[in-house]
Amino acid sequence: MSIPQDFEIDRLLARRRFAASAATVDKADFLAREVSSRMAERLDYIRIDPQRILDLGCGTGRDLAPLAKRYPDATRIGIDFAAPLLDLSHRQSGFMQRLLNVRRAPRLICGDAEALPLQRASVQMVWSNLMLNWLHEPMPALREMHRVLAVDGLLMFSTLGPDTLRELREALPANAGERVHRFIDMHDLGDCLLRAGFAEPVMDMEVITLTYTGLDSLLEELRHAGAANASTGRPRGLSGKQGWQHARQAYERLRREDRLPATFEIVYGHAWKTAPKKLEDGRAVIEFKSRN
Repeated sequence: MSIPQDFEIDRLLARRRFAASAATVDKADFLAREVSSRMAERLDYIRIDPQRILDLGCGTGRDLAPLAKRYPDATRIGIDFAAPLLDLSHRQSGFMQRLLNVRRAPRLICGDAEALPLQRASVQMVWSNLMLNWLHEPMPALREMHRVLAVDGLLMFSTLGPDTLRELREALPANAGERVHRFIDMHDLGDCLLRAGFAEPVMDMEVITLTYTGLDSLLEELRHAGAANASTGRPRGLSGKQGWQHARQAYERLRREDRLPATFEIVYGHAWKTAPKKLEDGRAVIEFKSRN
């Protein structure tokens, strides 16, 4: 598998940056909104009527109202590790309820994806939009998602693939630390789902290219979204002014129609929690059916 073993994200730094982004993140989340819309289109082909939905990595909660509109009778739970984002969601939820005619407010919890504060088998759907890419190792979170899902429950997620920000990665100096996060390949994520206990994983990928007036515009949007480099191996500088100049010149060679491109490889996946064939102690589960 090509999961980067020598790459690690500083989760405390990532949490602080997302917390600090509360005032600006909704102005810089075009990609997350677009990906959320495309995830929702995939739900059109999936038959499920969940009683409880968990939005894991919910941020300011902008996916919770559309989920309520699609599943009006479902109880919604939003979990995120950055409390200021949840505070903003609390303030916005009343307006969104009135706008979309949503009857119930969601329950919002500050928590960790690797230790979810929910009971086993307590939700029928886990929705997670662009959260897994903030975990350098997805297995603990996937196992937690599997734990809190009821049998026949659905995991629906999106994440970033290895070609994300490839232009920026190639433009920045490669010999002074981890410049851009590394992301997990779609096929390796499919293997992780199976190892976490999920069944029938379906994976697909597409490339979304955004364009910017300049390199500063791209970097500013990443900062406003709380998505700046949080690698433990990140450099503390860019080799001074000369390093920045070389990076800008390298990126400028990609300019087309007065815009600079930024590639985002979006990986979509869904999988189901099926009835276990073994108990946690290793004993096999044998189902007896009546002949009547």
